[in-house]
Amino acid sequence: MKRLSLLFIIFISFTASARDYIRIVGSSTLYPFITIASEKYGKISGYTPIVESTGTGGGFNLLCHSKSHRSSPDIVNASRAITPNETKTCANNGIKLKEIKIGLGGIVIAQKENATSINLTEKQLFLALSHKIPYKGKMVDNFYTNWKEIAPDLPNLEILIYGPSSTSGTRDVITELLVKDFGGNIIRQDKHYIEMPEDNNLTIQKLIHNKHAFGIIGLNFLEQNSKIKSIYVNGVQPNNKNIVSGKYPLSRPLFVYVNYSNVNDAKGLKEFVEYLTSDYSIGANGYLTQKGLTSIMNKTR
Repeated sequence: MKRLSLLFIIFISFTASARDYIRIVGSSTLYPFITIASEKYGKISGYTPIVESTGTGGGFNLLCHSKSHRSSPDIVNASRAITPNETKTCANNGIKLKEIKIGLGGIVIAQKENATSINLTEKQLFLALSHKIPYKGKMVDNFYTNWKEIAPDLPNLEILIYGPSSTSGTRDVITELLVKDFGGNIIRQDKHYIEMPEDNNLTIQKLIHNKHAFGIIGLNFLEQNSKIKSIYVNGVQPNNKNIVSGKYPLSRPLFVYVNYSNVNDAKGLKEFVEYLTSDYSIGANGYLTQKGLTSIMNKTR
């Protein structure tokens, strides 16, 4: 009898340690895609993953600093690769990760649909965005306040850019591509760059109400809203074809990082990952591709 009681206690303890849900955090760019996949998976399995838009950096922070498998996220959506420091922190806390590239994303500089169209080079975007810019052989605080000050053929308008916050992977990519590559360090921190929360739709609303403003968003959000348009960068239009070919300069791989330490704790985690990365989901004709994700399956598999 004692032995049966002990076995019963062990069984109850094991059952209590498992979760009947999958927790997903991370990139606002990937949020709509993963939400669609989660809802479809929920209809099949009966278990719909919980998806939170925390930003890529915020997602890694939640995962890598977690002290409990039960409370830690199971997946981090990321619009940039994990950093060495984040990897080290996760490893130190016993978290085993698997990186999966699920597609490509384009970063768009958008404006209101009926605003006067302009084309910008990467260098001009750097001069508008960077905290420090070169002047007379030195790096000085950015003194550009008007687009026409950067180039005479640009409009006589105050520089006003709505962009992602410091927890965003998109912010990290922009910093690498448009700031550090030209000798800068960080994005400017004055009234000409306005940080937005992890919700691209809020940025879009700002653009709709101000035709002189610009916003940094994901290509998929542009394609879903007819009230905004993209500018060309280096004369190249942001679209799936130019992103896959590498012609459009502001593109990046998109990832999911799976917390394999939680495979036995989160019910259906392995099955959901298989579903998410299937041809049915992210293939050339997958439902997520039809919603705006740029597929890489035909290029890499």
